[in-house]
Amino acid sequence: MAAPTPSGRRRRRPRRGSLARPVNGRLYRASLLLTLVSGLLLAFTITRPMPLAKPALPGSFDTSSAVALAQDLTTQYPDRAPGSIGAKGAADWFVDQLPPQLYGLKLTRSSWTQDLAGLGRVRLRNIAAVAPGQSPDVIVVMAHRDDVGTGPGANDNASGTAALIELARSFAQPETSGRAASPQTIVFLSTDAGTYGGLGAVHFLATSPFRKRIAAVIDLDAIGGQGPASIEIAGDSPHSPSPSVVATAIARIAEQTGTSPRHVGFFGQLIDLAFPYTLYEQGPFVAAGIPAVTITTGGNRPPAAFGDAIEGLDATRLGQLGAAAQQLTGSLAGLELSPGSSSYVWVGGRVVRGWAIELVLITLLVPFALAVVDLYALCRRNRIPLRGAGGALRSRLLFWLFVGAVFTCFRLLGAWPSGPARPVNPETAVAGDWPAIALILLGVIAGLGWLLARQRLTVRRPITAEEDVAGYTVALLALLVVALLVIAVNAFALLFVLPAVNIWLWLPQIRIARAPVRVLLFVAGLFGPALLIGSFAWRYGLGFDAPWYLLELVGVGYVTPAGFVIALVGTAAACQLAAGAAGRYAPYPDASERGPRGPFRELVRSVAVGVRSRRRVDPTPTG
Repeated sequence: MAAPTPSGRRRRRPRRGSLARPVNGRLYRASLLLTLVSGLLLAFTITRPMPLAKPALPGSFDTSSAVALAQDLTTQYPDRAPGSIGAKGAADWFVDQLPPQLYGLKLTRSSWTQDLAGLGRVRLRNIAAVAPGQSPDVIVVMAHRDDVGTGPGANDNASGTAALIELARSFAQPETSGRAASPQTIVFLSTDAGTYGGLGAVHFLATSPFRKRIAAVIDLDAIGGQGPASIEIAGDSPHSPSPSVVATAIARIAEQTGTSPRHVGFFGQLIDLAFPYTLYEQGPFVAAGIPAVTITTGGNRPPAAFGDAIEGLDATRLGQLGAAAQQLTGSLAGLELSPGSSSYVWVGGRVVRGWAIELVLITLLVPFALAVVDLYALCRRNRIPLRGAGGALRSRLLFWLFVGAVFTCFRLLGAWPSGPARPVNPETAVAGDWPAIALILLGVIAGLGWLLARQRLTVRRPITAEEDVAGYTVALLALLVVALLVIAVNAFALLFVLPAVNIWLWLPQIRIARAPVRVLLFVAGLFGPALLIGSFAWRYGLGFDAPWYLLELVGVGYVTPAGFVIALVGTAAACQLAAGAAGRYAPYPDASERGPRGPFRELVRSVAVGVRSRRRVDPTPTG
């Protein structure tokens, strides 16, 4: 226990570079200047994209006909869940609305079978109506026909399907007065399983003969709702659609509705780049480098199926957005095919280039990286051994990899909902029904694994200051490795890592502070993961189901194995820091400190020794 400070004398601050103050604050603050430089560079990348010109011919979107079509589809086939009888009937109904002898459109069908989460293996159908043009490039206007089967689906998406039919009719006969015309080929695509991760769009992009000639995509989804008009631009990868296409969509919608459409704000767009995710069908096209936008009244999440009756349709809004889609298609007629895409973030009518944002995020990591390397050098200068800390981190990492392996085995055994590696519709039952028995069993197995691992991680004696600093140093070095891996996979995902690394860096600096202060600092570093979970809970209306939903995305394979492993490594490092903050950290014991092996460890050792002994014996007879 430290001696009391004499009255009238101030407590001396620990010497910089000592074990009581191991983090080099000066180096950290000096390296922050790099962020100012990258911020200035970012400011010079801000531009205002200009929309494409309005089409020469006025639009002729028939609102009353579109409303009648939506009513007819909703009345005849209220249940259009993929694979159902209603889904097949809706496909035939769509074909009947565009007879080739009347409109001259070439109709093609594409069908395939696929496993869907909660539905099993079903047959899906896409239908394309092609209006040929002079240019080899193609504009795709699309809408999904299906719904989740729990409501009539008048807005989602009979409204988009009805508008798609009206647009196909208007572009099918350009010689008729008032009809719009386009020099490019236009594909009017009616997709299936749009509510189940945009599978119809994925199939079209993978199999269509037009897939390499697509210049732009306009998706119509729930355009007859009571809410304000909005556009969705997120993709399945950290890319963004062409700014000129987005600016044109905004301009055409504003001309019809009188107000600019809503879109996700600055931080929402950053989250969508850091964790690419969307419930709309523009996502696969944006990921493929094709400019694509969704016009909707649904916001981040399509409207709920319950109560989605024809009486709730807003005919005025449907007509406005249908006309906007028609005008937007005409504006894109002269758009040239530009393969590849970049990343942008929209801010008040201007765009900030994604590479500049990535540079800022990376420079925000540099102070942490330099400080951690300096901390490692301090340990080397003071000859502080890191082997025990490395062993403790290895045990934690093996435990979390074990949990990940068990989770994967459960997936292979069918314990989690199965399906394609696509976003699961939050409206479906599997998105909110936690498989309680499987999760409990996973927790029990993980608990047994932890009981084995913690035997080497329990505190057996008072640890020295050197060992405490070594534990923090190794964990912070592991977090640096995690951050570098994140940069290699998706630099935008540093958004979830930077709060942790820049806050937890100071845990060694306050290790002699009271436990509540250390724990509070550790909890503050969890802001990044909480940001991701909170985004799903609030933006997509998942609430307390958000953690399970993220696990479900891992289970169906939407989250890549690389991302899953990186998350497990980061969790192991965070657990070592948490143990230090709580005063429960202990280095991996050496041979003299280890207790007797339990029956399980003894069994493992016996098996290992037996295998090694067999390898020493050559079973091949000599002749």
